[in-house]
Amino acid sequence: MIRIAVANQKGGVGKTTTAINLATALAATGLSVLLIDLDPQGNASTGLGIARNDREYSSYDLLTNESSLVQCCVPTQIPGLDVIPATVDLSGAEIEMVDLEMRTHRLKAAMDNAPEDRWQVCLIDCPPSLGLLTLNALVATDQVLVPLQCEFFALEGLSQLLQTVERVQQRFNPDLSIIGVVLTMYDRRNRLTDQVSDDVRAVLGRLVFDTVIPRNVRLSEAPSHGMPALIYDHRCVGSEAYIALAREFITRMPRMEEEAA
Repeated sequence: MIRIAVANQKGGVGKTTTAINLATALAATGLSVLLIDLDPQGNASTGLGIARNDREYSSYDLLTNESSLVQCCVPTQIPGLDVIPATVDLSGAEIEMVDLEMRTHRLKAAMDNAPEDRWQVCLIDCPPSLGLLTLNALVATDQVLVPLQCEFFALEGLSQLLQTVERVQQRFNPDLSIIGVVLTMYDRRNRLTDQVSDDVRAVLGRLVFDTVIPRNVRLSEAPSHGMPALIYDHRCVGSEAYIALAREFITRMPRMEEEAA
């Protein structure tokens, strides 16, 4: 199972929107996908139509009660896409995990015990912080996908995240790498957007995806209907951008490209 953390400690950069729609687009190619909602707000779960009453088991149980991935997963309306939902209990998980053994490896242990061939890809929607929940995701995954809003302050947050990834590589997960940075909330009418884009590409080069995600009303509306934008309106520019991102994403993962072929 290919494991990808969708992470950025800055809030409001499009992490959850990216996780939901990328997971949907990957499932549409025929891949079996698992999305783990590791954000206490549970927006990824809500955005995939998982009602609060249907969250009997959650990512909280995965981390604190050693429940299995299979036990916690819930099927979505998208064929091939399962989700492990989040509940408000997760907000206290970081404090509860302090006294647990191997607290930084709880998620990794659960993922290592996943049944073979059940899922080919796992995306983890991380909370907007660099706390113990995000650390668990970085320890458990192969690579990190970084959504980056096209604004000045986002650049400052990016450098902090890159330092965190480097520390995790040194102490916990030497195989961790960044699969890429995706520019979100791109507005061609705003000159600052182009400036930020140029600056990020100048520093990170090919690490930045060619595909950019535009500001789009449909992307904002879709979660209130409990569905990804790709289902809500697959013809809108936001959906088309995520489909293009999925294609580019697959080409960066040769093993995934073979399985999707």
